[in-house]
Amino acid sequence: MENNQEEMVQDEQMQNPEVNEEVQKNTDNLSEKEENTDKGKKNIFSRKKDKEKAKVQELEKEIEQLKAEKAELNDRFLRLFSEFDNYKKRVSKEKLDLISTASEKVLVSLLPVIDDFERAIAANEKADNIDSIKEGFNLIYNKLVQMMKRFDVEEIQAKGEEFNTDYHEAVTHFPAQNEEDKGKVIDVTEKGYKLKDKVIRYAKVVVGQ
Repeated sequence: MENNQEEMVQDEQMQNPEVNEEVQKNTDNLSEKEENTDKGKKNIFSRKKDKEKAKVQELEKEIEQLKAEKAELNDRFLRLFSEFDNYKKRVSKEKLDLISTASEKVLVSLLPVIDDFERAIAANEKADNIDSIKEGFNLIYNKLVQMMKRFDVEEIQAKGEEFNTDYHEAVTHFPAQNEEDKGKVIDVTEKGYKLKDKVIRYAKVVVGQ
């Protein structure tokens, strides 16, 4: 039955060439559309692939740039760390040298005082005049005090001053003879000293109450 229908269609096409031509045209148009559709799909995929490729290349370029920046920063960090380490070593050495030099200056300044004491001891063995012995000790003492001043070492004033914990250390309290002496230093058991503005030994005092 189907064969008969196909034969009838073929006969009809042969009998109507215009119909046959129209059918062929429609078939060609359909094939062309399908081909254009395939080309369009290929173009879309191709453009998408190109975009992805371009993005990948851009990311790779950015990664390389970041790697270069990281290497540069790492190199700068290592150089700065090395410079800082050298700086610490240099400062430590300078500090030690300064302490050593300062100690040397003090010791060199003390040597003449020791010389004076040795001469005084030798002279006192034969001396009969007590006043000359006292004078000799006073000269040595004054010389030592002047030397300390050259190194900015000064005595902390205490007796008669208001008791101040920044400079004084109370060893005991004693009843004051009058109201004015209350809270003040009435006696010093051990002198205090400061180096410039730094206390190197607190004055041990008796405070009135």
